[in-house]
Amino acid sequence: MASVVTVESLQPRLRQLKLSGMQAAIASRAAEARSRQLDPLEFLQLLLDDEVVRRETESVMRRIQQAHFEEVCDLRDFDFAYNPDLPKAQLWDLATGHFLEERLSVLLCGPTGVGKTFVAQALGVRVCRAGRRVLFTKTTALLADLAGGRADNSWPVRLRRYLQPDLLILDDFALREYSLTQAEDFYELVSRRYRRGSLLLTTNRAPADLYALFPNPVLAEGLLDRLVNSAHVVTMLGRSYRSQQRPAQPQQPNT
Repeated sequence: MASVVTVESLQPRLRQLKLSGMQAAIASRAAEARSRQLDPLEFLQLLLDDEVVRRETESVMRRIQQAHFEEVCDLRDFDFAYNPDLPKAQLWDLATGHFLEERLSVLLCGPTGVGKTFVAQALGVRVCRAGRRVLFTKTTALLADLAGGRADNSWPVRLRRYLQPDLLILDDFALREYSLTQAEDFYELVSRRYRRGSLLLTTNRAPADLYALFPNPVLAEGLLDRLVNSAHVVTMLGRSYRSQQRPAQPQQPNT
């Protein structure tokens, strides 16, 4: 007498074939196949489609986690109505990811609070969903990391971490003047990524104001020529969103 096949009896085989995720779908799909009187191949197609979707979803979530975003942002949630002069069409065009195909960079310029970091992360999340690797970091954290590499002779290994992603996002670029060592680190990073991988930087300064932050004019020219002249420059002007987030002040009692 043939043994009865159950979902539980299939679990060892599913684990052996690294199809454990199929366990969640197989019972419901089996019931669906019986009710709809599906052909065995149609039933198999449903299971395979479920597995492909599950693996793609897990892969996207893994890339988003590895990107180290401060917040998982979605450009659809951005309040363009608050600042109607923001370049909405330009930002949505960048969201298509064509700049990655061209290995170009993006500079998001504008005052504090207009949403540059939110937009940068939203674009990064879209890149992750498109199957590309992203790394998000504060510029100060990158410089501190590379400085530590100079101290313990691990600089090449640490730099490689910032060269590998398809998109490297540097938040709060150019907040202050840079030392010669920091400028040299930036030059190496930008020159090695130039035409090989995209950069996305947020800054409170206009591109023309970046040159004065680097102590060596020749180095600054070489670095910023590669960066600015191969970048989509997006100017984001408007009111600060942070003013909306301030807690309400308690009213003072009348005296």
